[in-house]
Amino acid sequence: MKLILLKDVKNQGRKGEVIDVSDGYARNYLIPRGLAVEASSSIMNDLKNKEAAKRHHDDEEKKKAGELAAFLSEKVIVIELTSGGDGKLYGSVTAKEIADKLESDFNITLDKRKIVLDKPIKAFGDYTLDVKLYPEVVGKLHVTVKGK
Repeated sequence: MKLILLKDVKNQGRKGEVIDVSDGYARNYLIPRGLAVEASSSIMNDLKNKEAAKRHHDDEEKKKAGELAAFLSEKVIVIELTSGGDGKLYGSVTAKEIADKLESDFNITLDKRKIVLDKPIKAFGDYTLDVKLYPEVVGKLHVTVKGK
């Protein structure tokens, strides 16, 4: 019997896959528990439409992420901090501060976890950071830290 899985089933497949199982397993276990439905032509057509819509949505998200990456690579974030007499920073610059500055300067809301910062910035200078905008889209962000 051909079924479409509604949820992931161990040793059978993932959600949305079409599988072929014995009639008894389908009628006594998978269908009563809401794990699968019989693969009729209307349900198969609906599944194809949902997959096409999901692919279209993912393509749009990837396109927007690419545009944002291009925009960010052209901009420079300037962060001004106070320093001690020896030219070292009081504290450090974190990803949260960079995300806040990005929102205040360019009105772009970006999650701080998307900014790749191995360790906090503790010195003046220019830095180029990676920003993970989408699984396959990584943008560059230029940050300049200078004293007041």
